Amino acid sequence: MGAGRNIPTGGGSPLGHNPFGGLSGHTEGVAPQPVNSINKLRRDPFPSARAAAASRGRVDILRETGGRGGKTVTVVKGFTGIGLPEKEDLAKRMRAACGCGGTVKEGRIEIQGDQRDVVARILAEAGFRPVFAGG
Repeated sequence: MGAGRNIPTGGGSPLGHNPFGGLSGHTEGVAPQPVNSINKLRRDPFPSARAAAASRGRVDILRETGGRGGKTVTVVKGFTGIGLPEKEDLAKRMRAACGCGGTVKEGRIEIQGDQRDVVARILAEAGFRPVFAGG
């Protein structure tokens, strides 16, 4: 080994340097502010689009048993401004989500069983304002 190949042992920079300080984006000595992740998720990046989609109108969700041999059926009625193909598409999504049968009769969607919560969620996602009516 030659004399020119010595490794410096002076210690280099002072020990007070934080090697991870640049990762958080905060300067040393400043505590980061807590982030409320729930409020960040609730912010809507497209508020005008949400308002336009939510204006599709009110629909009533009923639970009926009369005239059905004691069987419970969830009925959605009161649609305005949508045609039969869209109602059939909504009924198909409801049947798939509930795992049961259903149909579209006389402009109403009928889903077998008491499925009001699942039906309300699907209608809200589609931009309607679901309202539980009756008992």
